[in-house]
Amino acid sequence: MARGATGIKGRTARTNVAGSNRRLLVGRLLLVLALVLTGGKLIQLQGFEATALSEQAQKQRLTKQPIPAERGSFVDRSGNVLAFSGEARQLYANPKLLTKEFDEEHAKDPSKPTAEQYKQEIARFIAQVLRGKITEQEVLDALFKDVAFTYFGPEIDPSQARLITEKYPQIGAEYRATREYPAGGLAANIIGAANWRMDEKKVQGQIGLEASLDSLLAGTDGTKVSDTAMGSDLVIPGTERELEPAVPGSDVELTIDSDLQFMLQRELADYAQQARAKSASAVVLDAKTGEVYALANDKTFDPRVSWTENTGNPAVTTPYEPGSVGKVITASGAIENGIVKPDTVLQVPGSIKVADRTVSDAWDHGTMPLTFTGVLGKSSNVGTLMVAQQLGEQRFYDLAQKFGIGQRTGIGLPGESAGSLPPRESWSGSTFANLPIGQGLSMTVLQMAGMYQAIANDGVRVPPRIIEAEIRPDGTRVQRPRPEGVRVVSPETAHTVKDMLRAVVQNVPQQRGTGPDAALPGYQISGKTGTAQQIDPACRCYSQSKYWITFAGIVPADNPRFVVGLMLDQPAYGTHEGSSAAPLFHNIAAFLTQRYQIPVSKEQAPVQILQP
Repeated sequence: MARGATGIKGRTARTNVAGSNRRLLVGRLLLVLALVLTGGKLIQLQGFEATALSEQAQKQRLTKQPIPAERGSFVDRSGNVLAFSGEARQLYANPKLLTKEFDEEHAKDPSKPTAEQYKQEIARFIAQVLRGKITEQEVLDALFKDVAFTYFGPEIDPSQARLITEKYPQIGAEYRATREYPAGGLAANIIGAANWRMDEKKVQGQIGLEASLDSLLAGTDGTKVSDTAMGSDLVIPGTERELEPAVPGSDVELTIDSDLQFMLQRELADYAQQARAKSASAVVLDAKTGEVYALANDKTFDPRVSWTENTGNPAVTTPYEPGSVGKVITASGAIENGIVKPDTVLQVPGSIKVADRTVSDAWDHGTMPLTFTGVLGKSSNVGTLMVAQQLGEQRFYDLAQKFGIGQRTGIGLPGESAGSLPPRESWSGSTFANLPIGQGLSMTVLQMAGMYQAIANDGVRVPPRIIEAEIRPDGTRVQRPRPEGVRVVSPETAHTVKDMLRAVVQNVPQQRGTGPDAALPGYQISGKTGTAQQIDPACRCYSQSKYWITFAGIVPADNPRFVVGLMLDQPAYGTHEGSSAAPLFHNIAAFLTQRYQIPVSKEQAPVQILQP
């Protein structure tokens, strides 16, 4: 038994040795194979793929960032800056991470402050640096939020942000481009507003010229790259370099005069309030060039603060029926075609029937003699329609188009309305009872002023413009092309009508016009008052209590320099301010003559005979 057992043990031992040798051989072969493969891979990596892998690693370390382009500015005709770009910083933090890090430090070293104490310390410091902009409690509310990321506080000056982030690196400060409006609401309805867009990481125009000229103002962002530590957003010092430089946007020079714009906005708002008007608009044009020196609405907004209301520009977007201001079309056509002369005497009854419509004058009277100048000076609807019937529908329609009615001026302001002039083929018999007296058609205050600019400019209407030039980043000044003028009437007709319109502001016994409050001592003034009934939606007829009050004037009449257009929407009709815009014109004309040192007229306007 013992021998047999020993034999078995011997056999077993030999078998184990043989198996071990085989396993050792296989293991060696595998090791050699692994070494061969590894060597091959090293040769591949260090030889054939070394360049590609190096480039890939470099790319992983590279971080591309935009270089924001400086947005162009807006300046007025004298170079005063109305809007420009700046930069600010927006504070941010990771409240959860702050809590974790500070609590871990406190656990390791109890002498260090807890997360709560540290956040209170940060909040006190930020509130001191930004005194008046954010409270300590507001900072604490942000730092104790249960979120991984939060912005907090207002946009701040970069120097203030640097003080905070240098002392507390756990607080971040993100770049923000800003848009500054040093004059606040001055010309805001024209310029509009731009603000920071988080999704685009840049300032973009939202309304007004800021929006419509956004591509011109924005410029082109550049690109910079930097190396960052692997697995981190930390920039390796000294690795930042520029790939493409940013190209600044162009500046835009407007035709407006800031001082006049300020005065017009103030006077218009005050007058509208006195007249208890729903709204009001005004425009001042250069009589020769059509340049807009000022354009205002009684309600505006401040683009420096949050804005949601009064951001439109009714002076160019909201048409109305002009009333008797529109009689200049009939007057011009009648003189141009030799139908009447200024001193032609008309026997004007108290009313007139046109088709199925009976039209009366604003005051009760029997048949009375009025010169054609008197028809304008006293604003007789009946006398105007008598002459319009001789002028004829087609000639009236053609002339209204020449005056720009029913067409956009092309001024370049967003949302401009064309107003309306009913198509000739749609006229009924009674249509011509309304159009010659300024009802049944509509226009903006800009278009209305444009009609009188044509009369002031020897019969040539120059489409208004408000953008003078583009100033490119290299300083090149690119003048906007001046629009071609439109010959409306002959110079002789324009002079005649302009002189007739002096009767409107005349204040002579028995020869008094409808707008003597527009007169300005020392200057000849031409102008026209207007009162237009508004449509009452309840009856779909003209209201007897809601009106548009208008005035268009030329200063001075003997040597035109400016044209002023005014409109009041639904003033308290019957009150002094609510029944006429002539006093407002007087205030504006007085400012114009002083600011631009316009010489007084060489002689007083001769007395116009309205009623012989």
